[in-house]
Amino acid sequence: MSFRRIEKKLISGKRLSPQDAVELYRSDDIFGLGLLADARARELNGDRVYFVRNRHINPTNICINRCRFCAFSRSRGEDGAYEMTMDDIMRRASECGPDTRELHIVGGLHPDWPFSFYTDMLGGIKSRFPHLHIKAFTAVEIDYLTKLSGLGLRKTINALIDAGLGSMPGGGAEILGQGVRRKICPEKVSGARWIEVMRAAHKAGLKTNATMLYGHVEKIEDRVDHMLKLRELQDETGGFNAFIPLAYQPENTRMDGGSRTSAFDDLKTIAVARLFLDNFPHIKAYWVMLGVKIAQIALSFGADDMDGTVIEEKIAHMAGGSSPEAMEIGALADLIRRAGKTPVERNAVYNPVERKRSTTTATDSRAYE
Repeated sequence: MSFRRIEKKLISGKRLSPQDAVELYRSDDIFGLGLLADARARELNGDRVYFVRNRHINPTNICINRCRFCAFSRSRGEDGAYEMTMDDIMRRASECGPDTRELHIVGGLHPDWPFSFYTDMLGGIKSRFPHLHIKAFTAVEIDYLTKLSGLGLRKTINALIDAGLGSMPGGGAEILGQGVRRKICPEKVSGARWIEVMRAAHKAGLKTNATMLYGHVEKIEDRVDHMLKLRELQDETGGFNAFIPLAYQPENTRMDGGSRTSAFDDLKTIAVARLFLDNFPHIKAYWVMLGVKIAQIALSFGADDMDGTVIEEKIAHMAGGSSPEAMEIGALADLIRRAGKTPVERNAVYNPVERKRSTTTATDSRAYE
């Protein structure tokens, strides 16, 4: 049986081929797959599951691209379009408490904002709230900012770092294969350009994440090809912190048909990613997209990170996401403990956060309230 052959290959420490990953996806042995992925996660991170105190700011949904799968973007003047002022953004940042570790900033490609808007935003946040690590701008946004700045890719990234950029999220990857991109986001940068931007970010010293949007028009082979491209870049640069599978949310998009992914598909995707992406230190079960309960189960299928408190996430919820828009630290820690794992608060680049404890223990949810 193919599954047993692949299991022996994993036990012997051999790297999986793309065909192996496809066969794992097609296997009906969901529990066997989960056991293999959980064993690999434990090899890398023990029983630790990470989370972060973070906040999302989406400065605008006005975007020159109108990707078919995206329910977030709007054209100027369209119903639901918005753009924050610099004061709005600073006010949102001021709402972060002293224990907030990460400010996550992504938004649309605004047709009118100059490059200086983005450097002023970074600089303003860092000067007022120096304790905040700014994780901002997808590779798609960086490509757009390069056009605005006229500086070229490397100098644009360095200018953003000088202004306060600390790391990058992994959005905009969708499915990297160009055949799928032509169907779901023809206006967006190519998969090759996404890889090029991430390579440049890693060479500049930025850690980034990588995502995969699955459950729309792609085939299993497209997903595996996507992960192979990420694995190859990670072999080259070592710059990825985490891989984040994003379950497609179909509501309010311009895609024909489509439905929510199944729990089996979600768990298989997490598990296959953990086994195939052997050079990625972390696999994230992003509770905002998966839903809280599936994200918790995913901790037994290879995931070792649940993201964080989030607060005011807009992109998934505008596509019909039914999860909460925020989660308390105590609730996150309790979910992790109830999955049989140890909750570990981290900063934006996965360094554990040391906290002063009183009578609470490190695994007691009260320690995180």
